[in-house]
Amino acid sequence: MLGRGRHLACNLVCLLAAWGLFSAPASAQNSAKPEVDVALVLAVDVSRSMDPEEQELQRQGFVEAFRSPLVHEAIKGGMLGRVAVVYMEWSGVSDQKVVVPWTLIEGAEGALEFSERLSQQPIGRIFQTSISGAIDTGVRLLNEAHVEAMRRVIDVSGDGPNSSGRSPQAARDEAVAKGIVINGLPLMLKRPTGFGDMENLDHYYQDCVIGGAGAFLVPVRERQQFAEAIKTKILREIAGLRGPQIQHAWHSVEPLDLVRRVQEREPMNCGTRGTWNRWQQN
Repeated sequence: MLGRGRHLACNLVCLLAAWGLFSAPASAQNSAKPEVDVALVLAVDVSRSMDPEEQELQRQGFVEAFRSPLVHEAIKGGMLGRVAVVYMEWSGVSDQKVVVPWTLIEGAEGALEFSERLSQQPIGRIFQTSISGAIDTGVRLLNEAHVEAMRRVIDVSGDGPNSSGRSPQAARDEAVAKGIVINGLPLMLKRPTGFGDMENLDHYYQDCVIGGAGAFLVPVRERQQFAEAIKTKILREIAGLRGPQIQHAWHSVEPLDLVRRVQEREPMNCGTRGTWNRWQQN
Protein backbone atom coordinates (compact mmCIF):
# COMPACT_ATOMS: atom_id res chain seq x y z
CA MET A 1 0.00 0.00 0.00
CA LEU A 2 2.87 2.31 0.89
CA GLY A 3 4.57 1.57 -2.41
CA ARG A 4 1.37 2.29 -4.29
CA GLY A 5 1.01 5.63 -2.51
CA ARG A 6 4.53 6.61 -3.45
CA HIS A 7 3.85 5.62 -7.04
CA LEU A 8 0.72 7.80 -7.15
CA ALA A 9 2.62 10.70 -5.60
CA CYS A 10 5.36 10.34 -8.16
CA ASN A 11 2.83 10.34 -10.98
CA LEU A 12 1.24 13.49 -9.57
CA VAL A 13 4.59 15.26 -9.31
CA CYS A 14 5.50 14.24 -12.85
CA LEU A 15 2.13 15.44 -14.14
CA LEU A 16 2.54 18.83 -12.46
CA ALA A 17 6.07 19.14 -13.78
CA ALA A 18 4.93 18.30 -17.30
CA TRP A 19 2.11 20.83 -17.06
CA GLY A 20 4.58 23.48 -15.95
CA LEU A 21 6.97 22.56 -18.75
CA PHE A 22 4.37 22.94 -21.47
CA SER A 23 2.64 26.00 -20.03
CA ALA A 24 5.82 27.96 -19.22
CA PRO A 25 6.85 28.92 -22.74
CA ALA A 26 3.58 30.75 -23.45
CA SER A 27 3.70 32.77 -20.24
CA ALA A 28 7.41 33.36 -20.61
CA GLN A 29 6.90 34.54 -24.16
CA ASN A 30 4.25 37.04 -23.05
CA SER A 31 6.39 38.36 -20.22
CA ALA A 32 9.39 38.61 -22.56
CA LYS A 33 7.71 41.27 -24.71
CA PRO A 34 9.48 44.55 -23.96
CA GLU A 35 7.31 47.54 -23.09
CA VAL A 36 7.87 50.70 -25.12
CA ASP A 37 6.49 54.22 -25.09
CA VAL A 38 5.64 54.02 -28.79
CA ALA A 39 5.83 51.51 -31.62
CA LEU A 40 6.46 53.66 -34.70
CA VAL A 41 6.13 52.63 -38.35
CA LEU A 42 7.93 55.02 -40.71
CA ALA A 43 6.08 54.47 -44.00
CA VAL A 44 8.03 56.32 -46.71
CA ASP A 45 6.88 56.95 -50.29
CA VAL A 46 9.36 55.88 -52.99
CA SER A 47 7.08 56.15 -56.04
CA ARG A 48 8.54 57.47 -59.28
CA SER A 49 6.62 60.73 -58.94
CA MET A 50 9.49 61.73 -56.65
CA ASP A 51 12.76 62.53 -58.37
CA PRO A 52 16.01 60.97 -57.06
CA GLU A 53 17.09 64.18 -55.35
CA GLU A 54 13.81 64.40 -53.40
CA GLN A 55 14.08 60.77 -52.37
CA GLU A 56 17.64 61.35 -51.17
CA LEU A 57 16.56 64.43 -49.19
CA GLN A 58 13.73 62.45 -47.64
CA ARG A 59 15.99 59.55 -46.64
CA GLN A 60 18.65 61.89 -45.27
CA GLY A 61 16.00 63.71 -43.24
CA PHE A 62 15.14 60.50 -41.38
CA VAL A 63 18.83 59.61 -40.99
CA GLU A 64 19.57 63.02 -39.45
CA ALA A 65 16.48 62.91 -37.21
CA PHE A 66 17.78 59.83 -35.39
CA ARG A 67 21.18 61.47 -35.01
CA SER A 68 19.63 64.48 -33.28
CA PRO A 69 20.35 64.92 -29.54
CA LEU A 70 16.81 66.30 -29.20
CA VAL A 71 15.40 63.00 -30.45
CA HIS A 72 17.71 61.13 -28.07
CA GLU A 73 16.43 63.23 -25.17
CA ALA A 74 12.82 62.66 -26.24
CA ILE A 75 13.38 58.89 -26.16
CA LYS A 76 15.03 59.01 -22.72
CA GLY A 77 12.31 61.34 -21.43
CA GLY A 78 9.49 58.90 -22.09
CA MET A 79 7.76 57.03 -19.29
CA LEU A 80 9.66 53.85 -20.22
CA GLY A 81 12.63 55.45 -21.96
CA ARG A 82 12.51 53.25 -25.05
CA VAL A 83 10.75 53.06 -28.40
CA ALA A 84 10.42 50.53 -31.23
CA VAL A 85 10.86 51.74 -34.83
CA VAL A 86 10.62 50.13 -38.26
CA TYR A 87 11.40 51.85 -41.60
CA MET A 88 9.29 50.72 -44.55
CA GLU A 89 9.28 52.01 -48.13
CA TRP A 90 6.06 51.82 -50.15
CA SER A 91 4.61 52.54 -53.56
CA GLY A 92 1.93 50.40 -55.27
CA VAL A 93 -0.70 48.15 -53.67
CA SER A 94 1.68 45.23 -53.21
CA ASP A 95 4.93 47.20 -53.25
CA GLN A 96 6.16 47.58 -49.68
CA LYS A 97 9.64 46.79 -48.42
CA VAL A 98 11.00 46.81 -44.89
CA VAL A 99 14.34 48.61 -45.13
CA VAL A 100 15.26 48.54 -41.43
CA PRO A 101 13.28 45.98 -39.37
CA TRP A 102 11.83 46.54 -35.93
CA THR A 103 14.53 48.03 -33.72
CA LEU A 104 14.35 48.66 -29.97
CA ILE A 105 15.90 52.05 -29.21
CA GLU A 106 16.68 52.98 -25.60
CA GLY A 107 18.92 56.00 -25.99
CA ALA A 108 21.48 57.80 -28.11
CA GLU A 109 23.49 54.69 -28.96
CA GLY A 110 20.47 52.77 -30.25
CA ALA A 111 19.21 55.77 -32.22
CA LEU A 112 22.62 56.27 -33.83
CA GLU A 113 22.81 52.58 -34.75
CA PHE A 114 19.36 52.79 -36.37
CA SER A 115 20.43 55.91 -38.27
CA GLU A 116 23.61 54.22 -39.49
CA ARG A 117 21.77 51.11 -40.69
CA LEU A 118 19.26 53.28 -42.55
CA SER A 119 21.99 55.36 -44.20
CA GLN A 120 23.60 52.20 -45.62
CA GLN A 121 20.49 50.95 -47.42
CA PRO A 122 19.73 51.71 -51.09
CA ILE A 123 16.60 53.71 -51.92
CA GLY A 124 13.93 51.96 -53.96
CA ARG A 125 12.01 53.52 -56.85
CA ILE A 126 8.68 51.93 -57.79
CA PHE A 127 5.59 52.93 -59.77
CA GLN A 128 2.16 53.96 -58.42
CA THR A 129 1.01 55.37 -55.09
CA SER A 130 -1.09 53.29 -52.72
CA ILE A 131 -1.46 55.09 -49.41
CA SER A 132 -4.04 52.51 -48.36
CA GLY A 133 -1.52 49.74 -49.04
CA ALA A 134 1.04 51.58 -46.90
CA ILE A 135 -1.44 51.91 -44.02
CA ASP A 136 -2.50 48.27 -44.25
CA THR A 137 1.15 47.18 -44.23
CA GLY A 138 1.80 49.47 -41.28
CA VAL A 139 -1.01 47.80 -39.33
CA ARG A 140 0.44 44.37 -40.13
CA LEU A 141 3.91 45.45 -39.02
CA LEU A 142 2.52 46.75 -35.73
CA ASN A 143 0.82 43.41 -35.15
CA GLU A 144 4.17 41.69 -35.75
CA ALA A 145 6.21 44.04 -33.55
CA HIS A 146 6.43 41.71 -30.49
CA VAL A 147 6.38 44.66 -28.09
CA GLU A 148 3.84 46.02 -25.63
CA ALA A 149 3.40 49.60 -26.82
CA MET A 150 1.69 52.40 -24.91
CA ARG A 151 1.04 54.06 -28.28
CA ARG A 152 1.05 52.68 -31.82
CA VAL A 153 1.75 55.12 -34.64
CA ILE A 154 2.06 54.97 -38.43
CA ASP A 155 3.96 57.89 -39.98
CA VAL A 156 3.00 58.23 -43.67
CA SER A 157 5.01 60.44 -46.01
CA GLY A 158 4.11 60.93 -49.67
CA ASP A 159 3.94 63.39 -52.56
CA GLY A 160 0.56 62.53 -54.06
CA PRO A 161 -2.94 61.14 -53.51
CA ASN A 162 -3.88 57.47 -53.54
CA SER A 163 -3.72 56.15 -57.11
CA SER A 164 -4.18 52.40 -56.58
CA GLY A 165 -5.83 50.06 -54.14
CA ARG A 166 -8.78 50.78 -51.91
CA SER A 167 -9.68 54.13 -50.40
CA PRO A 168 -7.09 55.44 -47.92
CA GLN A 169 -9.99 56.63 -45.78
CA ALA A 170 -11.22 53.04 -45.36
CA ALA A 171 -7.73 51.82 -44.44
CA ARG A 172 -7.30 54.77 -42.07
CA ASP A 173 -10.64 54.16 -40.33
CA GLU A 174 -9.87 50.46 -39.78
CA ALA A 175 -6.47 51.30 -38.31
CA VAL A 176 -7.88 53.98 -36.01
CA ALA A 177 -10.55 51.53 -34.78
CA LYS A 178 -7.63 49.37 -33.57
CA GLY A 179 -6.26 52.27 -31.51
CA ILE A 180 -3.56 53.21 -34.03
CA VAL A 181 -2.68 56.85 -34.74
CA ILE A 182 -1.75 57.87 -38.30
CA ASN A 183 0.26 61.05 -38.88
CA GLY A 184 1.19 62.57 -42.21
CA LEU A 185 4.14 64.18 -43.97
CA PRO A 186 2.75 65.49 -47.29
CA LEU A 187 5.55 66.48 -49.65
CA MET A 188 4.50 69.56 -51.62
CA LEU A 189 7.69 70.60 -53.39
CA LYS A 190 6.36 70.89 -56.93
CA ARG A 191 3.42 72.65 -58.54
CA PRO A 192 0.85 70.23 -60.02
CA THR A 193 1.62 69.61 -63.69
CA GLY A 194 -0.38 66.54 -64.70
CA PHE A 195 -2.28 63.39 -63.86
CA GLY A 196 -1.98 62.43 -60.21
CA ASP A 197 -0.66 65.79 -59.00
CA MET A 198 -2.60 67.73 -56.39
CA GLU A 199 -2.57 71.37 -55.36
CA ASN A 200 -3.79 70.95 -51.77
CA LEU A 201 -2.14 67.70 -50.78
CA ASP A 202 -2.08 68.80 -47.14
CA HIS A 203 -5.90 69.08 -47.19
CA TYR A 204 -6.11 65.61 -48.71
CA TYR A 205 -3.90 64.17 -45.97
CA GLN A 206 -5.99 65.92 -43.32
CA ASP A 207 -9.26 64.48 -44.60
CA CYS A 208 -8.25 61.11 -46.02
CA VAL A 209 -5.04 59.90 -44.38
CA ILE A 210 -4.36 61.02 -40.81
CA GLY A 211 -6.51 59.91 -37.89
CA GLY A 212 -6.62 58.89 -34.25
CA ALA A 213 -6.10 60.73 -30.98
CA GLY A 214 -3.71 63.65 -31.44
CA ALA A 215 -3.09 62.95 -35.15
CA PHE A 216 -1.25 65.73 -37.00
CA LEU A 217 0.60 66.46 -40.22
CA VAL A 218 3.71 68.43 -41.12
CA PRO A 219 3.74 69.53 -44.78
CA VAL A 220 7.03 70.06 -46.59
CA ARG A 221 6.84 72.91 -49.11
CA GLU A 222 10.53 73.73 -49.61
CA ARG A 223 13.54 71.47 -50.02
CA GLN A 224 15.33 73.17 -47.15
CA GLN A 225 12.43 72.21 -44.84
CA PHE A 226 12.91 68.48 -45.32
CA ALA A 227 15.27 67.72 -42.44
CA GLU A 228 13.60 70.10 -39.99
CA ALA A 229 10.09 68.89 -40.78
CA ILE A 230 11.03 65.24 -40.39
CA LYS A 231 12.81 65.90 -37.10
CA THR A 232 9.82 67.88 -35.85
CA LYS A 233 7.51 65.03 -36.70
CA ILE A 234 9.69 62.34 -35.10
CA LEU A 235 9.99 64.44 -31.94
CA ARG A 236 6.23 64.78 -31.61
CA GLU A 237 5.62 61.11 -32.29
CA ILE A 238 8.20 59.89 -29.81
CA ALA A 239 7.23 62.35 -27.08
CA GLY A 240 3.49 61.91 -27.64
CA LEU A 241 2.90 65.65 -27.51
CA ARG A 242 -0.33 67.11 -28.82
CA GLY A 243 -1.14 70.45 -30.30
CA PRO A 244 0.76 73.57 -29.21
CA GLN A 245 2.59 71.72 -26.41
CA ILE A 246 5.40 71.19 -28.90
CA GLN A 247 5.99 74.94 -28.90
CA HIS A 248 6.98 74.83 -25.24
CA ALA A 249 9.06 71.65 -25.46
CA TRP A 250 11.11 72.40 -28.58
CA HIS A 251 10.29 76.00 -29.49
CA SER A 252 13.80 76.52 -30.84
CA VAL A 253 13.40 73.62 -33.28
CA GLU A 254 9.96 73.88 -34.79
CA PRO A 255 8.60 76.85 -36.75
CA LEU A 256 4.90 76.88 -35.92
CA ASP A 257 3.96 77.33 -39.58
CA LEU A 258 5.19 73.79 -40.29
CA VAL A 259 2.34 72.24 -38.32
CA ARG A 260 -1.00 72.48 -40.09
CA ARG A 261 -4.41 71.76 -38.59
CA VAL A 262 -7.79 70.99 -40.12
CA GLN A 263 -9.52 74.20 -41.19
CA GLU A 264 -13.16 74.97 -41.99
CA ARG A 265 -13.56 74.12 -45.69
CA GLU A 266 -15.17 71.64 -48.03
CA PRO A 267 -13.98 68.09 -47.31
CA MET A 268 -11.76 66.47 -49.92
CA ASN A 269 -12.89 63.57 -52.11
CA CYS A 270 -11.03 60.50 -50.84
CA GLY A 271 -11.83 58.32 -53.86
CA THR A 272 -8.88 56.81 -55.67
CA ARG A 273 -9.55 57.29 -59.38
CA GLY A 274 -10.96 59.71 -61.90
CA THR A 275 -11.52 62.78 -59.73
CA TRP A 276 -8.07 64.26 -59.29
CA ASN A 277 -8.79 67.37 -61.39
CA ARG A 278 -11.63 68.23 -59.03
CA TRP A 279 -9.32 67.71 -56.01
CA GLN A 280 -6.93 70.30 -57.40
CA GLN A 281 -9.42 73.12 -57.10
CA ASN A 282 -8.76 75.61 -54.30
